[in-house]
Amino acid sequence: MEKDEQRIIAQAILNEVEGNEFYRMAANATKSEETKETFLRLAAEELSHVKYLTDLRKKLGEGLDPSIEQIMDIGPVPSPDIYKWGKVTVEDSSLALSALSIGMKLEKDSVDFYREAKEKSESKAGKAIFDKLVEWETIHLNILELQHKAVQTFWWADQGFAPF
Repeated sequence: MEKDEQRIIAQAILNEVEGNEFYRMAANATKSEETKETFLRLAAEELSHVKYLTDLRKKLGEGLDPSIEQIMDIGPVPSPDIYKWGKVTVEDSSLALSALSIGMKLEKDSVDFYREAKEKSESKAGKAIFDKLVEWETIHLNILELQHKAVQTFWWADQGFAPF
């Protein structure tokens, strides 16, 4: 892989660390145990990306040329069904909406970052890595969007804005 791709991977590591920290802060701020566990699960997935990308960058820095099989060994893309948000309380709904909105922005930025990285990549391996990461981040984005919509409807109703 080229030096540009290695720089992209270094930035991707930082992006994943930031995502992990955000989800941990969101988990600590919520009162709902199920919501807390879901944010912690998202944080753990961000850490798994950090580990994967750090290991990959190390191999590349050592001059190794990993096979496509090794590169794609990022693990399975999580199913949206594994996330259990639980009932968000009226008190927690504003916090939940804010956290979900920020999380959606982080995930969207990651999808865009990896798509752009794929376009810049000149290697088959680089394109494969970035495709897989787009897939992971898109699942996260979709999960957060669905939950945001549900909490938003609840929040609107609580504020007397519903029905729409």
